[in-house]
Formats: sequence, C-alpha cells, structure tokens
Amino acid sequence: MSRPIKLVSPGAANPAPFAVEPAAHAPKGAAMRELAYAEIKRRIMACEFRPGEPLNEAQLGALLGLGRTPIHQALHRLEVEGLVQILPRKGVLVTPLSLNDVLDMIEVRATNEVLCVTLAAERAHPADLEAMRAIVDASPALIEQRDIAALAALDLKFHLAISAASRNRVLAELLRGLHEKQARFWFLSLSEPQHLQNVYDEHLAVLDALERRDVPAAREAIREHIDEFRRTIIRTL
Repeated sequence: MSRPIKLVSPGAANPAPFAVEPAAHAPKGAAMRELAYAEIKRRIMACEFRPGEPLNEAQLGALLGLGRTPIHQALHRLEVEGLVQILPRKGVLVTPLSLNDVLDMIEVRATNEVLCVTLAAERAHPADLEAMRAIVDASPALIEQRDIAALAALDLKFHLAISAASRNRVLAELLRGLHEKQARFWFLSLSEPQHLQNVYDEHLAVLDALERRDVPAAREAIREHIDEFRRTIIRTL
C-alpha cells in the first residue's frame, strides 16, 4: 500500500507558482469554472490546501467569491487529475501524498526527461537557449531571499522551456503533467537547506550541455538532477 506522508508547507504568502490562466473572453459561466479550477489547483499545488485536508464547497465558494456550481465542477475536474478525492457521504479531500506514488512518477519522468534533453540538444533554437539562460540567471537572487513559491515557478518554467525546445508536443504535455503531480513533493524537499542551491547547480549543468549541443552531457546532467530529487525525497521522509 502507498504510505501517506504528512507535509509541512513552507508557507503560502508568495506568488502562485502553478496558476492556470482562465480563457480570455470566455462567457461568464465558463470563465467562473476556469477561475475556480485555477485557484483551487494553485492552492493544492502550493500546499495551501494540505494533503488529506477536507474541502467544503460552500467554504471554497466564500473564499473565492464564487458560486457552488463552478466550485463543484472544478472539484470534479481536479478529481480526474488525481488532486482531490470525492468520497460518497464523506465529502472532498485533498489527495494525500505517498512515497510510492512519487517514486513511480520519478521512474517515468527519468526516462522521458532524458529523451526530452536529447531532442532539445538537437532541435533548440537560439531563442530557446536564451530563454533558459534568463530563467536560470534569475535563480540566485530568489535563493538568497528563500522565495520558495517563485523558485517553484522558476523550476517548472525551466523544465517547460526544455520541453518546448524538444519540439515534441506529446512529450511536452506528458512531462508537464508529471511536473505538476510532483509539485507538492518539491515543496517537501525544501526542508533541506542545500536543496535550492543543488537545483540551481543542476539546472546550470543541463543548460551548459544544451548550449554546447552535447547530448551525452545533457543526458547525464538531467539524470543527476532527477536522481538528486529522488535522494532528497527519500532523505526527507
């Protein structure tokens, strides 16, 4: 059985790292559904709504200033994504974290991230590499400030930039889903003070290899990045 994990959130005062933009110019009903989905998902991903925490539709509506219908629809959408559990006669719970789940995801991610950097090293445009360099260059100031939410956003942005550079939309969508599912574990790993610096160093190694179009080095760097995440999670639990 999967082992549930009690998570200590590093705080929720920072900007949202996993926001989903509601569709522009959507009809009011659709816009409200998208807003409810985006806000609830953001709070789950940033551990503002903690693993295992019950969610009440009326309270969510009051918190977000939305009616029951968009909240209800958003929760069912999040259930499909595995972020909440809707239990008959018990209500809605934020899906608990489990070590088994994240280790399974890391296995899938490891194989596909290696493919992704291989393609990116071969296909990245100069503008892709410039965008990655700007993302990585923004890290030191945020590490110094220990701005966890902004660093989480930056980590996701870096990996999405690599996915975009691979020019494979199916692969990019798969990896985005894995990163989102692992986001709450990313917050958990931040209890290790050295982890933020390690992530920055690992991103630098990946980017340096991509800029040199060095496929073997890029593959090795991304493997080390994922392995360090695995080791950190296991040490932290």
